[in-house]
Amino acid sequence: MISITEKTLQDLQFPTILETISEICNTEIGKEKALLITPFRDKESLMQALLQTSEYVSSFQNNNAIPNHGFDAITNEIKFLAIEDSFLEVGSFRKIATLSSTVNFLLNFLRKFDDYYPNINARASRVELTKEIVALIDTVVDKYGEIKDNASPVLSDIRRNMNMVRGKVNQSFGIALTQYNGLGYLDDIKESFVQNRRVLAVLSMYRRKVRGTILGSSKTGSIAYIEPEMTLKYSRELSNLEYEEKEEITRILKQLSNAIRPFLPLLKEYQDFLSDVDVIAAKAKYAERINGILPNITEERRLYFRDAFHPILYLTNKQKKEVTYPQTIELQQENRIIVISGPNAGGKTISLKTVGLLQLMLQSGMLIPVHERSETFLFDRILTDIGDNQSIENHLSTYSYRLKNMNYFLKKCNSKTMFLIDEFGTGSDPELGGALAEIFLEEFYHREAFGIITTHYANLKILANELPFATNANMMFDEKSLEPMYKLALGQAGSSFTFEVAQKNGIPFGLINRAKKKIEVGKVRFDKTIATLQKERSKLEKTSQNLKEEETRAREEGKKMESINTKIKQKLESYQELYDSNQKTIYIGQKIEDIAEKYFNNKNKKELIGEFLKIVEIENSKRKKATPKETKAIVAKKKEIIDEVKVQVEEIRKEKKEKKLKPVIEKPKPILKVGDRVRMLDGKAVGSIDKIEKNKAVVNYGLFTSKVSLDELDLVEAVKK
Repeated sequence: MISITEKTLQDLQFPTILETISEICNTEIGKEKALLITPFRDKESLMQALLQTSEYVSSFQNNNAIPNHGFDAITNEIKFLAIEDSFLEVGSFRKIATLSSTVNFLLNFLRKFDDYYPNINARASRVELTKEIVALIDTVVDKYGEIKDNASPVLSDIRRNMNMVRGKVNQSFGIALTQYNGLGYLDDIKESFVQNRRVLAVLSMYRRKVRGTILGSSKTGSIAYIEPEMTLKYSRELSNLEYEEKEEITRILKQLSNAIRPFLPLLKEYQDFLSDVDVIAAKAKYAERINGILPNITEERRLYFRDAFHPILYLTNKQKKEVTYPQTIELQQENRIIVISGPNAGGKTISLKTVGLLQLMLQSGMLIPVHERSETFLFDRILTDIGDNQSIENHLSTYSYRLKNMNYFLKKCNSKTMFLIDEFGTGSDPELGGALAEIFLEEFYHREAFGIITTHYANLKILANELPFATNANMMFDEKSLEPMYKLALGQAGSSFTFEVAQKNGIPFGLINRAKKKIEVGKVRFDKTIATLQKERSKLEKTSQNLKEEETRAREEGKKMESINTKIKQKLESYQELYDSNQKTIYIGQKIEDIAEKYFNNKNKKELIGEFLKIVEIENSKRKKATPKETKAIVAKKKEIIDEVKVQVEEIRKEKKEKKLKPVIEKPKPILKVGDRVRMLDGKAVGSIDKIEKNKAVVNYGLFTSKVSLDELDLVEAVKK
């Protein structure tokens, strides 16, 4: 059973992730659900949630994108339907019909594309598909959210009568308008509307001459608004019909509400399903923003996050157009505790939080920004102690609070727990607090818990070095600038660079030396040794990086050379084929020349034809039958090779011609004398000439002498006269 406390969620900034996902949701219910996400309590539900999110991410790339699943919440409608004899307004039924149509369409889509979205469809298959809700509403309400005329026979009659009466109202009003306008009783605007009724705009001086009911006047009192007497009768009739229409609509809405009420549980399910899909979509969109993937989840006790990014930091830096440095962290049975040390502002806490937050996100059904070859298993508990947790309410100091927290850790810590502690042991006397922290660390180690701690305490670094299944790690710093490199290096403790950083920040050297004298020599030497090792590691990292780059370049050059060799080989084969073809042609030409000479001497036509046919038959026996298409291709290829060879030959001829035209200026050969310093033309060793006999010189190289021809020697330095 997985149990993770609210404190852990807060320590690892999990609510910030939820707020971002909530903002991405399209619906209000989805936004509320996103803020309530917590780690799953069982593996089966978790795996289903992870696979659903992963499937939704895949829909962004394929051609079968998941259709719209947005909806207007019907929470109030559900509450009203739950009250007996209540009825909904027309607009509410339109919302219910739209919601039902959206669900039906989505359910059909997911059934059709079950191969693409099996886990989302598994969630959808729990929802009943029915078109009855839509059908019931469509018989009464049109697509604009108005009651249809044919919703009932009574309503149909009422509205038909209303249209007739409206016609009579307009007709009678038109007669009155024409009559009084002709008499000059009306203002320029002629007519208006008062209390939703059509009235004449009569000049006040003529109001007694117009027969009808005054319904109002203008602000200045210059115009009286009068409904003509001949219209009044029809207006009253229309008002009665409007009342009857309203009563009939209320009856129809009550009837429809009663028809929809049995579907109340299904409507709740529909809203729940669409809001679930909204949250899955938001998690998928968030995963796309942070390049999140689903790593392999194993039963084996191993956490391996390769190239892991802190998602909040990654998005913040992306917005600022700054670089975010990934970390690679591995915990396993044989290496289950990592002690990270090194100066502040190097990224220790971020590395610690990255592991905890990513594990927490994963166990809450979210994809995480790691390399695809990463893997992890599920923890029952993630225990955290990060930041200054002074408790003002409980009057506890930082150290008291941390001890209380350690007590909780000791109660809950086991082989299915991961603990993350920042600045382990701080808040008390370094000697005493360090000793207690050492005991706690040993206890967590023996309980086989996985954990990462950050510390400046030398005794904890030493302990991590001594325990076989624990390891030291440090955040790398540039050895010259002392700037952080934000890269975690496993296997070695980190120096706090206390004095080095102080010196870099302008603290006088004399004061630093006095500080060094105040503390034990051993501690300074120990920290200095670690600092030196860290600098060496940094140099080795750079060298390793350079070697990798050189290796990559060499590999690329090798590939290029291989490609060039292949091309040269192909060209040589082509040229060889052309050469063989030309040699054959020369051979046949030579044969014909011999036959021609023979015929020239003996004039024997029969022998000439026989010899010629013999050559043709021999050559034809070597030929392979080819289709016209193949023959055409062979001829084209041969032509291409011949053209290429022509170009090459022309270039060679041009070079030869230029060489002939260019006068050769030979450098005069120096006259060598005894004592001159010389070396052989193809050698590097320098010696001096001891003596010259005829065309040979005896050269003294110090350890031995050699007799060499003068033509093979090159002057290095002439002897001074």
